Amino acid sequence: MELTEALYTTRAMRRVAPDPVPEEVVAAMMDAAVRAPSGGNSQNWRWMTVTAPDVKDALGPLYREAWQELQETIYAGRREAAEARGDESALQVMRSADWLAEHFEDVPLWVLAFSRNDPSGASIYPAVWNLMLAARGHGIGTCLTTVLGFLRGPQAFDVLGVPQDKGWTLSAAVSAGYPLGRWGLAKRAPAQHVTYAERWGEPVAWAVDEPLWNG
Repeated sequence: MELTEALYTTRAMRRVAPDPVPEEVVAAMMDAAVRAPSGGNSQNWRWMTVTAPDVKDALGPLYREAWQELQETIYAGRREAAEARGDESALQVMRSADWLAEHFEDVPLWVLAFSRNDPSGASIYPAVWNLMLAARGHGIGTCLTTVLGFLRGPQAFDVLGVPQDKGWTLSAAVSAGYPLGRWGLAKRAPAQHVTYAERWGEPVAWAVDEPLWNG
């Protein structure tokens, strides 16, 4: 796949089929992940692939608890506000996130990204994005989520046997599978609307009113 197509069409694909992801594709995803840059080239990450039903059965309830807690706290009122203003795009994203929580155990592959001494995520998230781009090249849809580690990290560590006294953080849980939806360009505000030049609020000298890649 051409690089620009991958960059423009790698979007959150939460709804996926239960068909297993081939081992050679998993290997390609992980190999791409560890090629990413990290602070001081520390490569201070660990990865875990989860496909076993019993492990997913143990993690699924934790994920749903975390998702429910997120909606009742940080996301409180967002769904109601979207319904009130008739924002179907926002509601569609929420329904998609609901689907992922409800079908956690049906997702064929979860990739868990662990980091250490990386409070900003500057080292782990480039590697996660490499993984997601590699997955896109093989026709695999992915979605980066952080709620499991953020709200149920210690419980997930217990399930997975991760040492809790070594400074590890569950930075991301990436769902992966063959997508039930279609690839395509996500709608975004034009870049010049969210980019400043030299000082805050100063406009840039260029404009990109239509995507520079459209398939």
